[in-house]
Amino acid sequence: MFLGVLLSAAAPVYAVELSSVSHLFDIEHNFRQPSDVAVGPDGSIYVVDGVNYAIKVFDSGGAFLFSFGESGDGPGQFNYPLGIDIDAAGKLYIADSGNSRIQIFLPDGSFLNEIHVELFKGKKSDPTDVAVDSAGTKAFVVDNENHCILTYDLKTRLPLEVFGQAGIERMEFRYPFMISKYNDKYLYVVDVINTRVQEMTDTGKFVRFIGDWGVEKGQFFRPKGVAVDASGLVYVSDSYMGVIQVFDEGVFHSVIGDTVKGELHRFTTPVGLFVDGKNRLYVVEMFKERVSVFQIDRDTE
Repeated sequence: MFLGVLLSAAAPVYAVELSSVSHLFDIEHNFRQPSDVAVGPDGSIYVVDGVNYAIKVFDSGGAFLFSFGESGDGPGQFNYPLGIDIDAAGKLYIADSGNSRIQIFLPDGSFLNEIHVELFKGKKSDPTDVAVDSAGTKAFVVDNENHCILTYDLKTRLPLEVFGQAGIERMEFRYPFMISKYNDKYLYVVDVINTRVQEMTDTGKFVRFIGDWGVEKGQFFRPKGVAVDASGLVYVSDSYMGVIQVFDEGVFHSVIGDTVKGELHRFTTPVGLFVDGKNRLYVVEMFKERVSVFQIDRDTE
């Protein structure tokens, strides 16, 4: 059983397919419950350090460069930020959850402007993550509290459409949390309490469910983060089970591990994920308070 593979060090490895990764380095910098990570066009690594109300920036080798942000509700201040995305020009988009807004910055941390995520049917919004198209023209905001995806025109910073509602069916969510995009057309939303990822188009058309509840391969107990690589493989973190599963067109593909040793790689509360153009996988381990960086070995998948 997959449950045995996940929880027992002596479990048989034949029960689950593995995708091999090589550990490169860890980033630790007095984080307090970091939640998400993204890599800019120049290779700089941006980490959302939520309980420190800051964004911390590192070079491509993990050396600290600078940080920005502090507690508050003014420009450049944060109230428990959670998610991040970066457009092709390097502009940063931060889901400032406690302030119900998306803040936009230049790569050096200079504040540009913000999107106030408005009340939804009279209820306060709770933006937990954001995805933008590569041109920086449209934003997709996860409203965790109101169980939907909100879209915004980044030129006017005005709302466009609402995707989804509360529920368990297609294009319905229960506390969606993180979002990732692929080829500026497809969106992947972690639907936490429904224990699945929903894939949709950027126009709000349902494509497929990925995963369901359980502890077998291809199932989730508490999914939290999602990332998509250049080939379209989808990586999903399970914060409770401590593993990262990989899916190909919605079908289970593998679990991140070591194919030589025949072992799963186990993480401590993995949340935000990112895969860069060099096939590096970045994993935010929230309660380990670090970002672990791996090279994905394509030859062994």
